[in-house]
Amino acid sequence: MRNVKNKIQKVISLSLAGTALLPLAGCRDKVETSKMNILFIMCDDHSYQTISAYDTRFISTPNIDRIAADGVKFANSFVANSLSGPSRACMLTGKHSYTNGFTDNTRRFDASQQTFPKLLQKAGYETAVVGKWHLVSEPTGFDHWDILIGQGDYYNPQFICNGKQVQRQGYATNITTDLAIGWLDSIRNKEKPFCLLLHHKAPHRTWMPDTCDLELFSDATFPLPENFYDNYEGREAAAAQEMSIEHDMTLIYDLKLADKEGEIVTGKMLDEAGRRLYEKMDSAQKAAWDAHYDKVIADFKKQNPTGEALTEWKYRQYMRDYLRVITSIDRNVGRVLDYLEEEGLDENTLVVYTSDQGFYMGEHGWFDKRFMYEESFRTPLLMRMPGGFKGSADELVQNIDYAPTFLEVAGVEVPEDIQGRSLLPLLKGEKEIEGRDALYYHFFEYPAEHMVKRHNGVRTDRYKLIHFYNDIDCWELYDLENDPSEMNNIYGKEGTEELTVQLKKKLAELQTMYGEETFISE
Repeated sequence: MRNVKNKIQKVISLSLAGTALLPLAGCRDKVETSKMNILFIMCDDHSYQTISAYDTRFISTPNIDRIAADGVKFANSFVANSLSGPSRACMLTGKHSYTNGFTDNTRRFDASQQTFPKLLQKAGYETAVVGKWHLVSEPTGFDHWDILIGQGDYYNPQFICNGKQVQRQGYATNITTDLAIGWLDSIRNKEKPFCLLLHHKAPHRTWMPDTCDLELFSDATFPLPENFYDNYEGREAAAAQEMSIEHDMTLIYDLKLADKEGEIVTGKMLDEAGRRLYEKMDSAQKAAWDAHYDKVIADFKKQNPTGEALTEWKYRQYMRDYLRVITSIDRNVGRVLDYLEEEGLDENTLVVYTSDQGFYMGEHGWFDKRFMYEESFRTPLLMRMPGGFKGSADELVQNIDYAPTFLEVAGVEVPEDIQGRSLLPLLKGEKEIEGRDALYYHFFEYPAEHMVKRHNGVRTDRYKLIHFYNDIDCWELYDLENDPSEMNNIYGKEGTEELTVQLKKKLAELQTMYGEETFISE
């Protein structure tokens, strides 16, 4: 059994400053409970392409894969709105964005509304959230909360711990994990079952690695996605976005080329923001950072790439930094799993790993998310339930399903107004979710960063219909079996008439079901 107990006292002293602590527990939690604990680990912008349980092209993630090996890998897991705040609101409420009111990141989450942590509290659970919150209003429904301020920083971030602001020294992924283990070990009421939301900032832009991971992947090369140089023919909204690696990924803010001489200048507003991120580090962190990135900067200046060579250099550097950040996540997931095993908590804890949405790893020439296209719409989802099914589930699932799943696992009645469906039958090895033959998606945030048009749509197991609206009115239709990369918009093409009618009917049905009749389009 891996030993993490001797590290707990150090973790607490370094990371839980300003928090009232209970005495350390014994070697194993003695509390007997018929209710299952819940550990919900969520990252920000973690692509399914960079989890080796899903895809082995880029990286090995042995600790995240432990959850898949002993549980269920959801092969068709999706979000309702591919944006951080809205996705979190959907997860907490089990409702689509229009219903829960948090449609885009300019909103403030209505903290008075029903959420699954509040319902678990009423049922006797001890609840906590640590790490990224990103919903503006303070957390409610939690006995303990220790959250990053806003988006949060990778280095030496500021937190708000139960209303008190605290600055902590170190790397955000390590600190957030420390807070989670510290709460499990020394703060929670061990007479109660628990629900812990462990929410990492990583791997959100700007993909700043931990100093111990800076040299990883330095010699790695990555084949360009087949559609890296997509010309967006037949896809007007895709052509209008501003999230391309070629044009919109910045040298200083994104790719860390903040040279000491000030010779690298892009003229973009983000240049100064990139330099400020460096200034937030302490002297030891800067020394490690400089030892790595000064070499990268010197090599870049020597090469002086332009045109396609510059675009492809950006892609390689982006991938290296992103994968370094994923390495830290995987290592810290391992720390938490090890703690559960040593304390015997793994025997009665549902462990979940997911992301608030997917992310582009160069597909269509992009980074970021927002679109209903597969790479941002699809998200990783792994669940390990003690005594449950081990294997893959192919059914269509969505992040509005998390809330009813956690409630049902806890033996709590699921309110009728929750729009998601419990995944507990799939965790038990049953093969379908009753009444689910399609998913609904709606993205609201425009005009805004990256300029992705407002759109909604429907996805079945084979087809996807998308409607871009507001200052644009165009439809896209994809046969995902024959065109998984979504390069060929077949809307309006001969032979698709009946299919289009069926999908528009399904779209209208889902909009009515979820209370969005005003968005029905003819």
